[in-house]
Amino acid sequence: MTNQKKKLSQLAATAISGNDISSSCLYVSALAIMYAGQYAWVALLMVGAVLFLFKRIYGEVVGALPLNGGAYNALLNTTSKSLASLAATLTLLSYIATAVISADEAIQYAHSIFTQIPVIIGTILLLAFFMGLSIIGIGESAKVAIVIFLFHLMSLVILSLFTGFYLLENGLDVFMTNSSLPVKGGSITTALFFGFSAAMLGISGFESSANFVEEQEKGVFPKTLRNMWIVVTVFNPLMAFLALAVIPMSGIEEHQESLLSYMGNLSGGSWLSVLISVDAALVLSGAVLTSFVGVTGLVERMTLDRVLPQFLLIKNKRGSSYRIAIAFFLLCVSILLITGGELGALAGVYTIAFLSVMALFGIGNILLKIRRKNLPRPESSSWPFLMIAILAVIIALVGNAILNPKYLGVFMSYFIPTILVVMIMLNRTLILTVLLKIINYFLNPIQDVLRRSDSAIVKLINEINSQEFVYFTKDDDVATLNKVMLYIQHNEHTKKLKVVAAMEPGEKATAQFISDLDVLDREYPAIKVEFIQLEAEFGPDLINRLSNEWKIPVNFMFIGSPGNRFPFKVEQLGGVRLII
Repeated sequence: MTNQKKKLSQLAATAISGNDISSSCLYVSALAIMYAGQYAWVALLMVGAVLFLFKRIYGEVVGALPLNGGAYNALLNTTSKSLASLAATLTLLSYIATAVISADEAIQYAHSIFTQIPVIIGTILLLAFFMGLSIIGIGESAKVAIVIFLFHLMSLVILSLFTGFYLLENGLDVFMTNSSLPVKGGSITTALFFGFSAAMLGISGFESSANFVEEQEKGVFPKTLRNMWIVVTVFNPLMAFLALAVIPMSGIEEHQESLLSYMGNLSGGSWLSVLISVDAALVLSGAVLTSFVGVTGLVERMTLDRVLPQFLLIKNKRGSSYRIAIAFFLLCVSILLITGGELGALAGVYTIAFLSVMALFGIGNILLKIRRKNLPRPESSSWPFLMIAILAVIIALVGNAILNPKYLGVFMSYFIPTILVVMIMLNRTLILTVLLKIINYFLNPIQDVLRRSDSAIVKLINEINSQEFVYFTKDDDVATLNKVMLYIQHNEHTKKLKVVAAMEPGEKATAQFISDLDVLDREYPAIKVEFIQLEAEFGPDLINRLSNEWKIPVNFMFIGSPGNRFPFKVEQLGGVRLII
């Protein structure tokens, strides 16, 4: 069934994810200078090089599996649901931290211009505004994102030009003085190590485009990666270089919280300082929108796979998953109120979660190459560059752990409760079964209560296990079919599997194949295997017809990894999962 919903253009998709990553120049230039000193612009160029490698990694993984979910989708189709859920948990934490920190910083900038704006209430109202915008729909969200993104780029160009004119008039004396200062950390290697580690935080948001790839027009996704890479590689090192060229190191340290605004005031006057402050408030607000859009795409995919409660999938008349947006808003507000607006500790959650997601995406690329090597893909990352990219992220993780050792403890305080919720959902039938046994053991004397509880829990377990699954095959051998059964036994809650073979007219399954299925049916008594032969051509039409006839969602239908001669692309199959 064709989806008639209008999809996002290159500019719209780039703006939604680009507002987050491009806002990094507001803080990452000063951060890199604090640790790398006069070599900050070199550290930021190194980050641009690493991001170039990840551009190929994301292009390969999402090109082969163009479905929402980012790292979660990559790992779900190459390994177990548990490992995929770990990546999803880290991504969710990254989005929560990004939304709260960005909203708070946006209001802080607005407060510096209009002091009557209350910071906490303003932050809540800003989060509420973008919650409402995401409920209205991604099309409307994209329009706002485009305006913010273009204004931000214009502001950066104006700041660069005025600072350049300032340098032409005043020369490079300040830059030469800063360059002659003692190297941070005692050596260039140490300065670049810590500067690179801190500067890696400037590419947050690069992963967001993969979480709403299904809402983008065909061919747009790799262009969003290219565009974000260009913005980060040009503006982040440029801002650090210009700051070092016009502001003495002591001034940079004094104004690190609003470095670009101060640079604007120095090179163009108070009007340019105000322009940069307004731009900062707007683009940081755009990063909040990025979080809402990204988390909606991710949570929808997780809910479809029954990792999260199904009530989150209910949509409004505009087709938006409004419950996800509301739940995300309430979660962000609760964190804001609990911390009282003191969000320094939340930066630790953001740091570790974001870098871990990048590393897991690289691991997903490795698994895709090994386990799904025949799956067609528009581009491919080379093994050496893939390993360098993953190593770079690990180095950044280590560097941030050394710079801020307390971040790990703060991260765990957020990570453990979140992953527990996900693990409970993944193992809910086991938990319900254990609960049933406890009830039977302790409440025997209260027969009526026991009977009602027993009946309700058994009904719930049976309801969960009543979901049927489908595996499309042609002539798989017994070893392959056994892998299918093992995957379903370990990852899904079901009692019935339909094995479907789409045959040419007059063609029938071999006796050996039917015998193999009988063996597996006996080997796995908890899962009833039903074999169905159809005279039909395998493709999207057959998948949709069987999904409607059997009332089985398409994402509960599985296939083996197709080869280069397979006539359809994965995204044309409507969300069918690859499990071999």
